Amino acid sequence: MRIQPAHRLRGRVRVPGDKSISHRAAIIAALARAGGRSRLTNYSTSADCAATLRCLAALGVPVEREGDTVEIEGAGMNWSHAPGEPLDCGNSGTTMRLLAGLLAGQPFASTLTGDASLRSRPMKRIIEPLELMGARVSSAEGRAPLRVEGRAPLAPISYALPVASAQVKSCVLLAGLNARGRTEVVEARGATRDHTERLLSLFGADVRTELKDYEGRLAPVVSLETPVSLRPPREVCNIAGDISSAAFFLAAAALLPGSDLTLAGVGLNRTRTGILDALQSLGADVVVADRRAESGEETGELRVRGHDAGLSPAATNANVIGGELIANLIDELPILCVLGTQVEGGLEIRGAAELRVKETDRIDAMVRNLRALGAEVEEYADGLSVGGRARLRGARLESYGDHRIAMACAVAALISEGESELTGAEAVAVSFPEFFTMLESVTER
Repeated sequence: MRIQPAHRLRGRVRVPGDKSISHRAAIIAALARAGGRSRLTNYSTSADCAATLRCLAALGVPVEREGDTVEIEGAGMNWSHAPGEPLDCGNSGTTMRLLAGLLAGQPFASTLTGDASLRSRPMKRIIEPLELMGARVSSAEGRAPLRVEGRAPLAPISYALPVASAQVKSCVLLAGLNARGRTEVVEARGATRDHTERLLSLFGADVRTELKDYEGRLAPVVSLETPVSLRPPREVCNIAGDISSAAFFLAAAALLPGSDLTLAGVGLNRTRTGILDALQSLGADVVVADRRAESGEETGELRVRGHDAGLSPAATNANVIGGELIANLIDELPILCVLGTQVEGGLEIRGAAELRVKETDRIDAMVRNLRALGAEVEEYADGLSVGGRARLRGARLESYGDHRIAMACAVAALISEGESELTGAEAVAVSFPEFFTMLESVTER
């Protein structure tokens, strides 16, 4: 794909449904009481979330989809339909890790697989707690394919997360639905996104989060009491717009002087709004309005404007992102790297080694692409630093098959001088198939 520089972004758009919420809503709806129907609107249009629906259908769950509306008939907690072939999770780590938790409590064996990228990603982090609960999980050196031999009921456990991961937390909680007693997850490395807890509560589960002492400090502990019978919500479950998808538009508008862009219906879950804090601390003009509660989540309208003065950090420490902030910014770090090329004083990201084991090595990918554009970048084992305001020039960019790298590079191309060529642009379909069409609709050249 060839991308020309942009003059500014103007208009109003609505990003598709949140990917993280869509996965979880579909899986929890499938576990609702047999025969109960859940209606999910604004379901993510991503290939990842489509993979979750395909896997549920292969497990015998009645799934109907028309556009971004999905209806799922619950199969109850205890299933008997063993899949006839491996469940293909495509590129979706969330699909694989969450379904592993669900399948751990079912009385049959199943195999979870995916594309080459997914088969290279670490799965030991879910294998350990599931085996502690009584399931057997076979793998090739801790990577997919995973053969999950379920057990019903599972044993409840109290498990301290070795990495800050909402996917691992959700895997344990979903397995805990088929345990008998109290399952606990200690977020020992910091709080992560809590969509699973909110949705379980929406469907009638007793889920609580409390701060408790862990090794001499307070840490969030999420607990789930069973037995429980999940029930579909009385009203339609409308899924909030994906703030991780919105982040690319927010950054692009903030970087282009004269921009004035509004994004409607964006999810404002407190565990996901780190990107707004980061943008504002780096000097971006982002305003939140029309806040409202919907289907267990908060949504709102985001307006971002680009100014001639550019971006200047509001505080001396704003140029460094690290520590517990990383877990709630993990999906937005690639676009923040692009932002760093135009911020006074640059930007440093540390403690983000998890980026090395995403769909691609995102640290290496961003270093290569930003250097190709002319930015000064230093690479670390757990992050990178970008030198600050740079005159970027169009270049040949590579997505490395990663949707977030592709979108970050597209934004970088918009603020560069001259044409850029982006190889592997089709990777955006993993999370945001409409990305380029929507971006073009608000771009003025």
